[in-house]
Amino acid sequence: MDNEQNKIPQATAKRLPLYYRFIKNLQASGKKRVSSAELSEAVKVDSATIRRDFSYFGALGKKGYGYNVNYLLSFFSETLDQDELTKVSLIGVGNLGTAFLHYNFTKNNNTKIEMAFDIQADKVGTEIGGVPIYHLDELEDRLEQEGITVAILTVPAQVAQIIADRLVNKGVKGILNFTPARIHAPEDIRIHHIDLSVELQSLIYFLKHYPLSGQNA
Repeated sequence: MDNEQNKIPQATAKRLPLYYRFIKNLQASGKKRVSSAELSEAVKVDSATIRRDFSYFGALGKKGYGYNVNYLLSFFSETLDQDELTKVSLIGVGNLGTAFLHYNFTKNNNTKIEMAFDIQADKVGTEIGGVPIYHLDELEDRLEQEGITVAILTVPAQVAQIIADRLVNKGVKGILNFTPARIHAPEDIRIHHIDLSVELQSLIYFLKHYPLSGQNA
């Protein structure tokens, strides 16, 4: 997104890829228009929130008509820079890292894991899902050669901060952290923490204490 769009609330920005994915599926199915109510049912975000999110970008639809699917797809594709490939590195080729390499964002044409790093001899020099695995000692040189600025961290928690520091020192600006460690970085570095055990505990808690009433949290 450009500087003008930085004024958009972060909660709205996080929902944009969700909207884009559903709209892309709609277009593939041949649907020409969609209402906010239909979007709400599909993405589990209430209609008022969807209309408010869309309002930040101007008049994307018409009252009583809904939204033109092709127009929305074109708009969100441009907004999310879908035509620009973002190369990603992955550090830590354990079970979770291996799963990422096999998946490699196959439904996102603008995102690709370009290389992975590990220290285990049986993995270094091999490929998983077509992605080459290098020794961690090569991290700095490889990142610099490819100009990679986004990384996925799936290493043991005790080394997460050390690896994060190395990534930041070589120009990485965004880290998707799948370790339990709460890593720290300068203010101009964006880190998204995803602790799967916490997410699972949260899900179980909500199942027990917040019965569903037709809307997901």
